[in-house]
Amino acid sequence: MATTTMQDCWSDVEYALNDAKLIAFDGCHKIYLAMDDIEAKWFVDNYNGKGCDDRTFLGSPDEMLATIRTWWDESCGLRFINAVSHNEQDPNAGFVTLIPQGAEDEVEVDEDEDDDE
Repeated sequence: MATTTMQDCWSDVEYALNDAKLIAFDGCHKIYLAMDDIEAKWFVDNYNGKGCDDRTFLGSPDEMLATIRTWWDESCGLRFINAVSHNEQDPNAGFVTLIPQGAEDEVEVDEDEDDDE
């Protein structure tokens, strides 16, 4: 069984952003890509308001990726990224996990660094 790396997950995010209508952040740990107009409107209506008008963002795929990476870095440890498409029959079926909750970016370790300093 192949292991999914964070690099693979971020590649999935980059790919999905090509079709995303906008991105949304709850300000804590939930990051979403709205994949259709219905979901985009829901996030605009529910993730913006007094004191939180920067919780949705629409831009080029590169701009959205940069914003998501900032949100990711500012999020708590429970963070995740899902793509969301409207599904009238089964709303839960519209969620696709791109980066699962609890996933962590790899930390570069310099093995040449001397611990005795």
